[in-house]
Amino acid sequence: MASNPACLFCRIIKREIPSKVLFETEHSLAFLDIGPLSEGHTVVIPKHHAQFLHDLPDAEMADLLPTAKKVALAIGCKEYNILQNNGRLAHQAVDHVHFHVIPKPTAEEGLVMDWKVQETSGDKLEELRKRILKL
Repeated sequence: MASNPACLFCRIIKREIPSKVLFETEHSLAFLDIGPLSEGHTVVIPKHHAQFLHDLPDAEMADLLPTAKKVALAIGCKEYNILQNNGRLAHQAVDHVHFHVIPKPTAEEGLVMDWKVQETSGDKLEELRKRILKL
């Protein structure tokens, strides 16, 4: 399992930095976010270090979403966001793949978004389909 000694989350996995762990499996760890957007805001991480989701081996991501689901059920939130960012422009603050489980109890609490819709041309859509099939 890959690890990076300079990575904050790798150090949490090794218990070198304290955290409020809620749940742990062989491949993942769930702990409360230190800067929560709402009560119960939890971070779910793979124990294998990878900066981007596309760099994480498939076997290491097998229980990330099942773990996020367990956290959401345990928190008891009826509405919530599952957020995963890749890169600084996408607001990734820690260079280790992670998912946020963010309860949305009210319009003001939790994740607040300003979704700016853009159109995609048919040519670009077809090009994307072809690239996906090659992967």
